[in-house]
Formats: sequence, structure tokens, C-alpha cells
Amino acid sequence: MPATPARAARIAIAGASSLRGKDLAELIQERSFPADDIRLIDDDVAAGTLTEAGGEPAVIQPVDDDSFERVDFAFFAGRPEFTIRHWERASRAGATVVDLSGAFVDLRESLPWIPALDGVLPPPQTALGKLFFSPPAATIVACTLAGVLASLDAQRMSIVLLQPVSERGQSGIEELESQTVNLLSFQPISQTVYDAQVAFNLLGRFGADSREQLGGARAAISRGVARYLAGRSAVPAIQLVQAPVFYSYAFTAFAGFGGAVDAAALERALTQAGVSMERPGDAAPSNVSVAGESRIAIAHVEADPGVANGWWLWGAADNVRLAAANALSIAEKLIAS
Repeated sequence: MPATPARAARIAIAGASSLRGKDLAELIQERSFPADDIRLIDDDVAAGTLTEAGGEPAVIQPVDDDSFERVDFAFFAGRPEFTIRHWERASRAGATVVDLSGAFVDLRESLPWIPALDGVLPPPQTALGKLFFSPPAATIVACTLAGVLASLDAQRMSIVLLQPVSERGQSGIEELESQTVNLLSFQPISQTVYDAQVAFNLLGRFGADSREQLGGARAAISRGVARYLAGRSAVPAIQLVQAPVFYSYAFTAFAGFGGAVDAAALERALTQAGVSMERPGDAAPSNVSVAGESRIAIAHVEADPGVANGWWLWGAADNVRLAAANALSIAEKLIAS
């Protein structure tokens, strides 16, 4: 386990102007994480931006030779390209690096970790770990469902994820907003980010000129899921659909079991894995209802009327908050060890 001093930790949030970076800074304060120094770091274009960290005003700084000196935990929360350029600098400075940008999905030296699943799937061997991959929200959702359902002898599983535009950062949010306003005003729409109409629409692929492709995002989720499960559970079939919503994944999943499964037992297993289950009288979770929540929310499971021992699940998760909370949980686990 990385040695952690008795004093409060020094933290660097690299990619601090990103949505995940901002949520991470908020969570550090909300969860009273033991930090006495929080450095906010980002590309030059964001440097100089006034924000806050730990409840105090703070200015985002550019990356320089001293950015990660004496830092205990360096969280990389911006774009993967930013992480790739700078994570080795943080590692050489002695920081424990926690990536929540997705850059480490294929970095074999890093340890993928979802602490909420430690009771379902054995946690990684962290004794010498200094590089950690905190998976994105979609991967956390898929791994959680796969791990729980495998413990109940699920024979097959598939999941359809409805992706929010905030997975593309602020630019995705601004394009959906602009498209919505222009379409309601019967004006031409901008398609800079998606090269397609995302407003009032569901997309199975982006336009040819989009810098990122939906198929590539889906493949990255599948690789992350396969890497985390690593033979401990069957990898679910995953489909990704772009939805015209700003925040939070909604998802539907199907699981087929080898024998009869009790709905109460299924919901109990999900609860034990940290999932928030719908309570009597509650509305089913939605991308709106989970905003600001750090846990996956799932509605009452439903048996398929035509498939024996087949069950459907519907749920939602705040993509930004869930990813940030998982990264912070990794640091909390390391400190507590």
C-alpha cells in the first residue's frame, strides 16, 4: 500500500476546469476528505480561472515543473490527452496517480478499482500500487450489474446505456443547448461536436466529422469492463445510445438466469453492492432524479413476461458525480489502509 503520512494529504486536481474536476473539488469538501493543500491545475487556456477548493477561493494554475512536488494524490480529471501528457510528471514526483479521465483504460501498469464492489469482487492488490484507474460511470454501472448478477448465477446479461452529452464535457452541453434553442426557433443548428442533430433525437452513431465516435466510446467502455472483471464475471453485452439529455446515464439491462431467482434476493444483492434501490412510493429513478447522487439508482426489478428466469432492470446514475466519487473513494481506501 502506498505510504500515506499521518498529516492531511496534499492533493492536485489536474484538469480542474472539467466537469469531473469541479465535482471532485466539491466532494473533497462535502466528505471532509483530509486535505490541507489542494492544487488546481489545467491547460494554459483554463489557467488563471478563479474558482474554489476546500471552500476557499482558488485560481487554476498551468502545469509546470513544480506542479506535483510533495503531492500525495494527483487526480487526473480532464481530457485523456491532458492526462497522457502529464501523468508521468506526477508519478516521477512521487504522487499516487488516480486517473478518472479514461486515459488509463489500456495502461496495464495501472490498477482499475471500484471500491464499492470490494464486497462483490475481490479488490485489486494495492500493496505496491501508485497508479490507479478509476473507471468512468458507464463502466462502473456495467461492472456493478455484472458482478452482482454473476453472484446469483446469471447466464447472460446485456445492458443499453443512454449517454448524456456531458460525457463530451462543456462543449457537448453547449451544443445540445444551442441546437435545442435553434430548432425551437426554426434556425440552422451547429453540429461542431457531434456532426449530427442530438437535440430531440437518439443517435446510434455520430457524424463522420465528429472528433470522437460513439462506437469508440462504446469500445472503451467494453474494454474497461472486461479489464476490471478479468474473468471473475462474464462480460455483459453493451450497447451505447446518445441521448438528448445534459447529465446522467439512464440504462436498461436484461439478465437471464439458469434457474428461478427471487426478486427480493436480486434487489437485496444490488443493495449490498451499494446500489440505491427504489423504495415503496418512490418514482422510478431517472437522469433527473439522480443528479448530484454518488450512487447508482435502480427501480424495482421486473420479470420478463415471455422469457423464463429473465429479469429487466431500469436505473440511472449521475455520470459526473459517480466518477468523481469513485476516484475519491480510492484515495480514502488507501489512506485508511
